[in-house]
Amino acid sequence: MAQIKKVSLRIIETSDVHGCFFPYDFINRKPQKGSLARVSSYVNSLRKDYGKNVILLDNGDILQGQPTCYYYNYINTGSTNIAADIMNYMQYDVENFGNHDIETGHAVYDKWVKELNCPVLGANIINTHTNKPYTKPYSVLYRDGVKIVVIGLLTPAIPNWLREDLWSGLRFENMVTSAGKWVKYVKEVERPDVIIGLFHSGKEGGIVTKDYEEDASLKVAKEVPGFDLILFGHDHTRFNGSVTDINGNKVTCLNPANNAMAVADAQIDITFVNGKKTKTDVIGKLVDITNEPIDQNLVRRFKHQTDLVNEFVNKKIGEFKSTIYSRDSYFGNSAFTDLILNLQLKITGADISFNAPLLFDAAIHAGPVYVSDMFNLYKFENELYVMTLTGEEIKKYLEMSYNLWINTMKSPDDHLLLLDNQTQGDQQRLGFKNFSFNFDSAAGIDYTVDVTKPYGEKVNILNMSNGQIFDKNKVYKVAVNSYRGNGGGELLTKGAGIPREELEKRIIWRSKKDQRYYLMQEIEKQGVLDPKPNHNWKFIPEVWTIPAGERDRIILFGNK
Repeated sequence: MAQIKKVSLRIIETSDVHGCFFPYDFINRKPQKGSLARVSSYVNSLRKDYGKNVILLDNGDILQGQPTCYYYNYINTGSTNIAADIMNYMQYDVENFGNHDIETGHAVYDKWVKELNCPVLGANIINTHTNKPYTKPYSVLYRDGVKIVVIGLLTPAIPNWLREDLWSGLRFENMVTSAGKWVKYVKEVERPDVIIGLFHSGKEGGIVTKDYEEDASLKVAKEVPGFDLILFGHDHTRFNGSVTDINGNKVTCLNPANNAMAVADAQIDITFVNGKKTKTDVIGKLVDITNEPIDQNLVRRFKHQTDLVNEFVNKKIGEFKSTIYSRDSYFGNSAFTDLILNLQLKITGADISFNAPLLFDAAIHAGPVYVSDMFNLYKFENELYVMTLTGEEIKKYLEMSYNLWINTMKSPDDHLLLLDNQTQGDQQRLGFKNFSFNFDSAAGIDYTVDVTKPYGEKVNILNMSNGQIFDKNKVYKVAVNSYRGNGGGELLTKGAGIPREELEKRIIWRSKKDQRYYLMQEIEKQGVLDPKPNHNWKFIPEVWTIPAGERDRIILFGNK
C-alpha cells in the first residue's frame, strides 16, 4: 500500500522595511502603522500552528530609511547593528541584499552580515577578485523532511546609482543569466524539493540597458523554469499574481511592498508518495499587518536601543519661522526644495544647483527644528557632488526633468502635471506617471517652462540669477547629489547627453559625508531660518498653468 505524506510550509516575506522596526515613526515623532513589531505578532501566531514549518525571509533594503538605521550605521557603530539584532530576535531564516543596503558601504553591510544569525544572499553579486559570489548565492533549509533552496538576487542597476567605493570589488550580473545558472546548479547538486526565488528587483522595467533590466522579477519567472515561488520587492508596489514559465508551469509571484505594512504569505503543500514528491501546490496572498497587535515583548527587548535613537533625533538644531511643504515643489518654486538648492550652493560654491523632492508630502513645521526633521528634508544618505556641465547640457538636463514631470498642455482644461490613475496605489509614483524623485528644478539660473511646447523646447533659460548672461557654450559648476551624479534617473546621460563612462571625469568635488550631515550643519550655523521660494522659475502661460495646478493639487492632495 502506498505511503502518502503531506507537508505544509508557510513562507513569509518582508521587503523594503526601510528601518520600520518599531510602531513609532522617529522622523515625524508619532506612532506608525507598519512595523516589524506587528509582523512579529503575525509570525508568532503562525508558528503556534505550523511550528518550524514557518520560514521567515527578508528581501533587503532594511539598512536605510528611519533614523534607527542611520544611528546604528554611522553613529553608534560599536554596538550590534539594530537591523541584525531585530532579525536575530525574530529568528529570520534568510536575508537578501537590497540596493539601499549596498548604499551604506562596505564598513556597514560587511559588519551587519557578520552579526546576523542567518545567511545574506546575493547570487549575482560577484567578487571581482574571485569571480565567485561575494556572499552565499543560495540557502538550504530543511523542514519536516522537505529540502528547500532559496536563491537570492539583487537588481544589477547598482552602478547607475551608487559611487564605486561603496561596492568596490563587486560586480552585478544580469538576473536572468544568474538565475538560470544557479537553478541548474541547485537542481543538479542539491536536488531540492522546493525552489524559492528571493529577488530585490521590481516587477518589470525600470532602467533598461543592453546588459540588464533593473526590474526583472517577472522576466526571471517566465524565462527560468524551476521556481515554485518568487518573492520580490524594490519597486514598493504590491503584487499578488502568477506567470507561466517557458515550460508551461505556473509560478506564484508576490511583492508585499514597503515599510512593513504588509507581508507576502505563501502556503506550499508538498505531497510525497513512497518517498517521492508527486505534487506541489502553492497558494499566495498579501496580508496587511497594520491591525496586528504590537509584540510588546519585542518592544521591551529593544527599549534601550530606541531610547538612544530618541535622544539622537530629539536634539534641536535650529528654528524655522514658517512651515515648508514638499508638495509645493510640484507646482513651481517652493520653499522646501529651494532651501536645499540654496544650501547646496552655499556649501559647494557652485554656480547652479539641481534637486528634486525626495518625499511626496513631507512638512517641516514652523518652530524648533530637530535632527528628526532632517530625514524629512533629505530622505537618503546621498553625498554631494560638484560637476562640470556646459550650458547646453544644463538646458537638456532640465528638458528631460520637466518632460518626466509636466504634461504638454493642449488646452487650458488639461492637466499641468503628468498624472496616471494607475499609480495612485504605487508607493513610488503615487499618482504620477514617473518617479517624483527625478523631478529636478534648479537654483542659480532664471528660467521659464512653457507647458505648451514639445520636449526640447519647454525650458527657456533667461540668465544667471546674479544677473550675468547664461551662455550655452560655457562650462558651469553644478551641485547635484551623488545618486544623480552617478547616473541615477538618467538625467545626465539620456537628458544632458553625457556618456555614462564620462560622468566620473565631470566630478570635481565630492563630500566626505552624506548630504544630510552638511544640511544639518548649515542650519545649526544659521540658527533661525525663514525659508522662502526663490521665484527664479515658473510655468507659463500662467493663465493656463495656475488654474491647472490648483486642479491637480486637489487630485493629489485633496484640499490641503
